[in-house]
Parts: sequence; C-alpha cells; structure tokens
Amino acid sequence: MTKSSDAKSDDRYLIWRLAKGLGQCLLALLLLVSILSLTACTKARSRFEPGVLRVNLGTEPPGLDWHTATDSTSFDVVSNLMVGLTQYTNDLTCAPSCAKSWEVLDDGKRYLFHLRDDLRWTDGKPVTAYDFEYAWKRLLNPATAAQYAFFLYDVVNARDYNTGKLKNADLLGIKAIDPHTFEVRLSKPAAYFIYLTAFCVSFPMRKDVVERFGDRWTEPENFVTNGPFKLTRWQHEYKMELSANPQYFDGPPKVKLVKMFMVPEASTAFALYENDELDFIDNRSFSTPDVERFRSSPEYKNFPLLRANYLAFNVSKKPFTDPLVRKAVAMAIDRSVFPRILRRGERPATSWIPPALPGYSPDSGLKFDPVQARALLAKAGYPGGKGFPKAELLYPNRDDVRLTVEATQDELKRNLGIEIELVNQEWKVYLATVRKDAPPMFRNSWGADYPDPETFMNLFTKDCGNNDTKWWSPKYDQLIQAAEGELDTKKRADLYRQADVMLCREAVPIVPTFLATQNIMVKPWVKGIAINPLDLQFFKAVEVGGQ
Repeated sequence: MTKSSDAKSDDRYLIWRLAKGLGQCLLALLLLVSILSLTACTKARSRFEPGVLRVNLGTEPPGLDWHTATDSTSFDVVSNLMVGLTQYTNDLTCAPSCAKSWEVLDDGKRYLFHLRDDLRWTDGKPVTAYDFEYAWKRLLNPATAAQYAFFLYDVVNARDYNTGKLKNADLLGIKAIDPHTFEVRLSKPAAYFIYLTAFCVSFPMRKDVVERFGDRWTEPENFVTNGPFKLTRWQHEYKMELSANPQYFDGPPKVKLVKMFMVPEASTAFALYENDELDFIDNRSFSTPDVERFRSSPEYKNFPLLRANYLAFNVSKKPFTDPLVRKAVAMAIDRSVFPRILRRGERPATSWIPPALPGYSPDSGLKFDPVQARALLAKAGYPGGKGFPKAELLYPNRDDVRLTVEATQDELKRNLGIEIELVNQEWKVYLATVRKDAPPMFRNSWGADYPDPETFMNLFTKDCGNNDTKWWSPKYDQLIQAAEGELDTKKRADLYRQADVMLCREAVPIVPTFLATQNIMVKPWVKGIAINPLDLQFFKAVEVGGQ
C-alpha cells in the first residue's frame, strides 16, 4: 500500500475535519492513529511533489463569480484562473495581457484596446472583445447586484445605468468594435483607469456559459477560464485544485497543479507547513507565536502591504448615530497596541490613506486622547460610560483578528467605561451579515485593488456597494468626484486629503487602526513566490522542484 505525501496530508486533514467538535482527546487519538498507520504502510515520505504547489486559502471562498465576489480569498483564486486586458507586474505597472496594445484618445476620455489573436478559453473557443463587452455590461447591470459596479462609474452613463436611471445598456460607453477591438468611453479623464483593467472584476466572461448554467456556472464541470490555470476540482470546505491550462496564450505555467486547502485554524495549517505538507503559507496560517519562533528563518519574509484595518460603525444604529460617540471611541483607542500584540511589523494608523499614496497626512485623523474621549462621551450623554448600551462588535473568525478586537474591547472598557460584546462568525457568514445589516460595530480591512488613493477613498461614497457603514455625505462624494477627474497631481492629492480629514476627523464612520504587513514562509524547493504591496499572488511563475 503506497500513497503520495499529499494524499497522506489529505487523509490527516480529512480526519481533523471529521473529528472537529468531538473533543480534543479524540482528535489527538485519531491523528496519532492515522499518522502511525500511514507511516507503517508507506515508503519514506517525499518532502515535496515536483510540479505541485500546496497552499492554504484559510477558508472556503464565498464564490468565484468575479462580479459578485468582494473578498480577497475569492480573488486569490480567480486571479490565477483568469486574466484581463492588462495584468500587474510585481512593480505594480500594467503590462499587456489579453490586450496586446491600447490607445488613449480624446484627452484621456477614450481607450481602444487591441486584443491578441491567439486568446482561447479552456474549451477552445476564442476570447473576443464581445466577451469583455458582455462582462462589463453584466457588472453594471442592476440585476447582478455587483458591489464592485462602482469600479466602472467613470464609463459614460455607467452610474445612471447601474442605479436604474437609465435602462438601455446600449448607451453605455462600452463597445466591441470587432472581435479584436474593445472601445471604452469615459465621462472624464481618470488617471487610475488603466489599473482597473488588471483587476478581477473587469475580466471577460462567457455569456453562453453564464446563461446556460446559472448559479452553477463556476463549478468545475461548467467553468471556462482564460488564465494560466483551470479549475479541475472543488471539494467544498476542503480543497480546490487548479491544473495548468494548455490553452493559455503565454505558455503553460511552471507548475502542473496548485492545491489550495481550506484550513481555518492557523496552528493546524502551520503544523502542516512544518511537516512539509504545505509549501507556502501567509498570514492566514501564521499565528503570532509562530512569527516569533521563525523570524530568523531563511524561509520567512515580511513586507508591508497597502492594506488598512479599521473599526467600522453602522451609523444608522444607536448610539453610533451620534458623531460625538464615534469620535469618543476613536480617541479612546491607542493604536500602538496593535503592533505590540501582533508583532509582525504592523504600523499604527489614524488616517485612511496610507503613507505611500498621494493625499496622505499624519494629521488627518483623531489621535489617542482618553481625556478628550471621556469628555466627548459625557457630552453625548454617557458620563463615565453610564447608560451606554452594550454594543456588539462583529469580527471574522481568525486568530489574529481576535487578538485585535479583544484589545479594542479592553481599550474601550478602560478609557471610556463602556462594555463591548465580541461576536465572531465564519468568513462567508460574516461577509453576508455585514452586507445585509451590519451590527453597530464591526472590524474590517481593505486592501488596495490598485496603487492609487482612489481605491481607498471611493469605498465610503454613497453608491459604493462595499460601503457597509450606512454613512455618506454629498460633500464627501463631491470631493472624491473632483479628485477622480483632476489631472494636476498636487491638486488631486489635496482633494483626497480634504476627504480624508472629513472621514477620519469630522464624520468618523470608521476608525483606522493599523496598516498590515504580509508574513510568509516558503519552502526552499519553491521559487517565484511574488512580493508586492498589493499582495497579489500569480502562481504561473512559481516553480516547485529540488533544492
């Protein structure tokens, strides 16, 4: 009897999933028996599988429809299955992809993309400009209910069509001139527009597949893709397998298979890595004690991300309808506590725009000032926290997130005298809850979709589908719209700075807490794992072989 090392890993993980909830003793016994039995009847385990990359997603992706997905887990999978008009390089420039070239015309208000003639879907059919036209119009169609529809609001008539004011999709500034020419007309120049063509939500889509299979069009037996990999297996709540796509125009990837496990517990995932059963892990599999233990390992790397963590309020729910209460909470939290408890190089934040982007100012937000925080809370009618209703703080079920919300709970108890109840939910359920009707407080994060302040600032506009705070302001929206069309870089940065002050000092629907870092470990037999501030992992260039 023989099994591959990954088969043994699969067996152990399956046993762990089945035993979960039955008690730690039984779990330990089952794991021990499985390891001993597998060791007894197998040859010496190989440290790796040549040509196979094993990673941990951390959780089940909520969905692979890139028009309705909003989370990084789903996008991590989609970005290895699909490519768009352009694609990011590791220095965050946009390189040709499906489009071999493009022209910028009419003072930046019209783009003509010229597609390659060797593009193929995984079923062999050609990728055409019509696939892009269908996809972009579907993204904007109100019936799709895409939270990322705002991404294309710079397109002529896009906002009106998406909000139902315009019914005729033919009036959108989106058109396939012929199978190899895709035209986009903008209502105003947008300095960041080309970045949007590299992000998941702008990828092409097959109309016949979507309409034939409905909600099941992304299941492996139905899914057609155009990227370096194709989805060949999806064992829900357990594992995905991505196989090399022989139809990919840029040649086959260097690995034949990517196995994406869904191990939510960081300690379990890290144990699999230590036992050479995962080849690459990141923050999803990396607890603070493990970072401390392996900080000096040659397999370990740490790098800053354009990802901001924040405490959000549902401003429609009392007592957070009152900006005095929101400001009091913001000034009662010592942001320096988060890097101290996580110990992964995070940086405290009081502004929403990260320091690396135009518009950043260290003075945009409210600083830690517990005396002033107590005064504001008293002015709002809750002196010393008396009479303050117990409020829920919702967070996704992850070890590092739990540490941050526990610290927040402690800060608010000590500095304001208020009680906060912590509630956690599995990732998919958490997203659905926040989207439908967020509780009074919830912990969230936002990673840049492209390297421009617009990706952070438009999140809190009225029409943004990802704005779950229920807050919006005409003045704020006007500032963002003005910044979007401003070509003078200094004026544009100042407009974003003004909006940041309004968001973080005046209205305070959110409290920025810290800027994240990525912590990874990579086995020595793996080459080509990317490092960039958008935390994009394109596995097509990864190699798995000998040391």
